Amino acid sequence: MKLHILGVNGPFPESNGATSGYLLEAEDTLLQFDLGAGVLARLTALMPPESLSALFLTHWHYDHIADLSVLFYRLEVLGKELQVYAPVDEASPLRKAAAESPWIRLTDVSPGDVLSIGSCVVRVGEARHPVPAVCYRVEAEGRAFGYTGDTNTLPSLSSFFHGCSLLLADALFPSADWSEKKPHLSAGLAAELAREAEVKKLVLTHLSPLFSPALLLREAQARFSDVRLASSGTVLEV
Repeated sequence: MKLHILGVNGPFPESNGATSGYLLEAEDTLLQFDLGAGVLARLTALMPPESLSALFLTHWHYDHIADLSVLFYRLEVLGKELQVYAPVDEASPLRKAAAESPWIRLTDVSPGDVLSIGSCVVRVGEARHPVPAVCYRVEAEGRAFGYTGDTNTLPSLSSFFHGCSLLLADALFPSADWSEKKPHLSAGLAAELAREAEVKKLVLTHLSPLFSPALLLREAQARFSDVRLASSGTVLEV
């Protein structure tokens, strides 16, 4: 499997940046995870978005779905449909628009669901965030990819991601700015999750322009050895 990192910021992009968006390539299966601000153009540079096997959304906050509204226009103009999987959030106006769009085949997901998409098995896990949210685990080619989406600490995370070849983890806060009431992990807690889950590689993402990436990396490296910062345009082997 290959992971194409298209956008890494949250809750808003840095200069010339993009918020959450990741393309996972497994043989002939192409899975897009989240479609934040600035991601659609980067995805289109790699492939026609309507050729995706599926789009998976972790939740309906705009830094993870902003470009979905623009994608509606492309699909309508081309007369193409796209399969989208996402948790139910009745408060989201964009979810309502997606459900009503003739070009979006929206399927609701919840923790415990297991989906077969092409050559991939996609498992849905729980996440802790102010709105309904999920995380994902993808198994293919004898390897496993994990994506936390946005979450704070949760007992089920380490077992859900256990043994992943690569874990892409929310690491928005440095330790000094994190608390149990915040909506995201710290970089250090992402590293602890990676260690407890015995994953092979950790990639820190959802990087806020307000915090030093170098500080986040140092705090994570103090708890887990094989860790790096997500960087837009990078392609990683899973």
